[in-house]
Amino acid sequence: MSKIAVLGAGAWGTALAAQAARCNHEVHLWVREPEVLYDIEQHHENSLFLQGITLPKTIRASIDPGEVLHGANIVIFVPPSAYLRQVAASVARDVPSAASIVIATKGIENDTFMLMRDVVAEAMPGHRRADLAVLSGPSFAREVAAGLPADVVVASQTDVVAAKIANALHSPIFRVYTNRDPVGVEVGGALKNVLAIATGACDGLGLGTNARAALITRGLSEMARLGVALGGDPLTFMGLSGVGDLILTATGPLSRNRALGLKLAEGVDPAGFLGSQRTVAEGYGTTKAAWALAQKFSVDVPITEQVYHVLYERRSILDAMRLLTTRAPKHELLGLS
Repeated sequence: MSKIAVLGAGAWGTALAAQAARCNHEVHLWVREPEVLYDIEQHHENSLFLQGITLPKTIRASIDPGEVLHGANIVIFVPPSAYLRQVAASVARDVPSAASIVIATKGIENDTFMLMRDVVAEAMPGHRRADLAVLSGPSFAREVAAGLPADVVVASQTDVVAAKIANALHSPIFRVYTNRDPVGVEVGGALKNVLAIATGACDGLGLGTNARAALITRGLSEMARLGVALGGDPLTFMGLSGVGDLILTATGPLSRNRALGLKLAEGVDPAGFLGSQRTVAEGYGTTKAAWALAQKFSVDVPITEQVYHVLYERRSILDAMRLLTTRAPKHELLGLS
């Protein structure tokens, strides 16, 4: 049994805490909202983010990160991507030097265009970047918290770290695979949110299932092109963090990013819609960073480009669709073969 500290009590952090507790670990969850702390401690529920899901009674919640981190063997970071740097820097001194660190936040930092592992490495210079792991894959938080089956992947340049985390969280209902390509796993986890916005818009316009399949497939290609440009392995995008997470997020009814795309098709202002939501649609911020990265590395990402212009430049959905469908034909694997 390990002591596992989970930093972030949103839906995904709470779900991972529940999974760790089901694996009979000592689980401590860092909470920011007093009402969430009370709810978990008194009612074993996080009704703010996962209403109706009963959590394991062994989870211990606290607003004190030092208490949560004291003696932890594994530390899981799960704040929204916009706050990851702040959280990592604020707890750097409290994270035990021997603890294994895994980042379950998905996204790209907007100001620096860094992947999440690089953000934590910079915010916590006492921990070797090569030893940091990332966790991703097709896994809606509500289903994981409810104990429904899911498969995910943990990636690290250090095999022993990935194996330690995988063994700690693995169970028959939550299978955890390992991978040596954290860059590819992170790019997949980030870009699938952008592509889910596009797919939601496609469905909202009533363009049909053929168009949806084409959009997902071509989106996978540009995800892989950007990932390879950043140093990822193209085969990673055929796995759980690539095509697996993309299919789930682009088509699943619980997808916040797909929901944003559906609203775009209705003509709703994206910033206004997101401001009315309690949870974060990571694809909104990731789109801006992904488009900037693609330009920096001269990577062709036409779907991401159009999502950017719709979200930030007020381009109409119909104009974006027209610009995509009138592109010149080319080799299917251009930029990858």
